Amino acid sequence: MNQPLAGFRIADFSHVMAGPFASHVLRLMGAEVIKIEPKQGDQFRNYGSNRDFRGMSPAFIAANVGKKSIALDLKDPADRDIARQIVDRCDVLLENFRPGVIGRLGFGYEDVCKTNPGIVFCSVSGYGQDSPQRDWPAIDNIVQATSGMMMLSGAEGDPPIRIGFPIVDTLTGQTAATAILGALIQRLRTGEGAYIDVSMLDATMSFMTSALTPFLTTGSTLKRLGNTGYSELPTAGVFEARDGRFLSLGVVQDNQFAAFAELVGHSEWLTDPRFADADARRENFDILFVQLDEMMRKRDAADWERLLSEAGIPCGMVRRVDEAAQLCRTDSLLRVNIEGLPVSGDVAVPNAGFTMEPGNPGTDQPPPRLDEHREEILRWLAESDE
Repeated sequence: MNQPLAGFRIADFSHVMAGPFASHVLRLMGAEVIKIEPKQGDQFRNYGSNRDFRGMSPAFIAANVGKKSIALDLKDPADRDIARQIVDRCDVLLENFRPGVIGRLGFGYEDVCKTNPGIVFCSVSGYGQDSPQRDWPAIDNIVQATSGMMMLSGAEGDPPIRIGFPIVDTLTGQTAATAILGALIQRLRTGEGAYIDVSMLDATMSFMTSALTPFLTTGSTLKRLGNTGYSELPTAGVFEARDGRFLSLGVVQDNQFAAFAELVGHSEWLTDPRFADADARRENFDILFVQLDEMMRKRDAADWERLLSEAGIPCGMVRRVDEAAQLCRTDSLLRVNIEGLPVSGDVAVPNAGFTMEPGNPGTDQPPPRLDEHREEILRWLAESDE
């Protein structure tokens, strides 16, 4: 496949989700990823309560398709030498140990640069290599808490609410992948490697720019809006339909509101001074919301979705994940065969989230079994020595 990262090689010492998701993104764009695992394997191999997957938990599959695995004890001199040979032949080293650990194992940036000066070295940690909190342990839900994310979801007066999937891990992985891509482009121009320090907290705050910047620029904090959109408009909320399903509206512009009002048979809203513009609709939020709530109960959610969407009015029926999966385009899912799973046939895994011609992302290779590629990797090291 003529993919953009074909020919680049990554030594991936990372585990669980944030680091592996970064190399997962790069693998889907064609990079070769050598997953250097401890003898017991990545913790995510058996993550969750379902033990029928025998080292191939759904959480592990989600971030490891197409990689190669070798299991090494980095405290053992022989295994450490194998790891050193791998690193010396790679373009990127990725790790997410606690700060200082990779150095104590003999693979710190200064150590690696002695034999591979062009290496792009990426460290992922909870709070950064030089933060006062550098030694604090951090996982996804912890950083959801410390970043303020939990206090943005829900309505005023609600307890903190966690986002329902490991969003911090995945957005941190995306951030690390972006940084690595930038460093590789820079190396193509200058020949120099780079050291990248990715903090889960920093990455999260960057993704929360629409919430953080208002505070940094004005000193004000966003209100907790529940299911109302960022615009704080009553027409950007979630409503229950006749069949008990829910629909999310995104009517935030004046022209959208005019088209919406005409379509749903409430043209009188357009001459009502309480709804004359966005500021007026915010000021009279409760009045308009009650009318919207009553109106939306007159049709089923799917009917509303079709009617409004075909008229160019932003809306979407609130779906479960299994229902949302039916909307995926063909190229947005990978099909890989994973032997030994308690399900038959190919398994679907999300692709990179974009298409590109030429060089479409993706792979048909399954996630590796623990130490599956040891012989292949040792052969490659011997051949490259020769």
